[in-house]
Amino acid sequence: FPCHLQKAPRRGLNTSLLLQKRHLGVLPEHSYCLVHEVKVSEMRRHKLEIQSTDNSISNTDNFRLIVGDSACERVFTVNDVSHGGCKYGIMNFSSSSKGSLSVEMCDNLYFTNRKVNSICWASVNYPDSHVLCLVGVADTPGCVSLLPASLFSNSNPQPGMLCSFKISSAWSCAWCLNPQFDKTFSTLSRRVIVKDAETGRTQTYSVGSDVLAQQFALRQVPVLFNGCRSGEIFSIDLRQRGRRDHSWKASRFHQESAITSVRVLQDENYLLAADMLGQIKLWDVRGTKPVQEYKGHHNEHAYLPIHVNECEGLLL
Repeated sequence: FPCHLQKAPRRGLNTSLLLQKRHLGVLPEHSYCLVHEVKVSEMRRHKLEIQSTDNSISNTDNFRLIVGDSACERVFTVNDVSHGGCKYGIMNFSSSSKGSLSVEMCDNLYFTNRKVNSICWASVNYPDSHVLCLVGVADTPGCVSLLPASLFSNSNPQPGMLCSFKISSAWSCAWCLNPQFDKTFSTLSRRVIVKDAETGRTQTYSVGSDVLAQQFALRQVPVLFNGCRSGEIFSIDLRQRGRRDHSWKASRFHQESAITSVRVLQDENYLLAADMLGQIKLWDVRGTKPVQEYKGHHNEHAYLPIHVNECEGLLL
């Protein structure tokens, strides 16, 4: 997992020679971090300036949430507005042959006078065809909407939504890509609600603590992983009905603080979890002890996500 990179790149490195040796297979394995250091030293950080043509709305450049689709071509954005509430839409990214980046912001922005707590992309008709949007504030009824991404198209907007239902205040939502439950999503407060978007069939699981983070396993078995405010992490096998004695929890383990993010790895026996004490741990879900811990992350109160690029061995 994350290489311990130097704060400043080493001088005098022949990058092309190192990469050539790596390609020929003559570079020692312990030089892996060195090659990554070279790659990182060549990266440049760019600040993207967002210019809006709508001058009637002030103070709307404060992003509350941004979530990219699986193809890394679109970003669903939620922005704060000065008079309260949020506006949301989709930004399209495209690159020219010269390598420059252009960004198109959707003109068909939607407004809500309530807070958007969580969003995720949903694959209903095809990959990332919809956006699942969770709206609400504490102690007031909220709603979950499944919105077609075409709704935010500047060229051919398609009005309407696939489904929307009321729910008590909730903190997170997730979409299932497992073929056994391929149109299923979940949302939760002190109850985990798993709903089939096509048939409306609903399963409810009572939970003793707010669930702040969740993710479905992708391939092997239809399992939903949940991270709680209490620090508990547990999984639900969707093939089992909810029971009062919590015997439907397939696995259970704990961290010391509220869980802010969970990520299932490609080997679905392993799960990464971060909490509000800044701890990031790698768990083997078949056991009760973490197999790895990643130092250096800081958090005291924020809902901070973690992301994984397994191909490059990176935890962000």
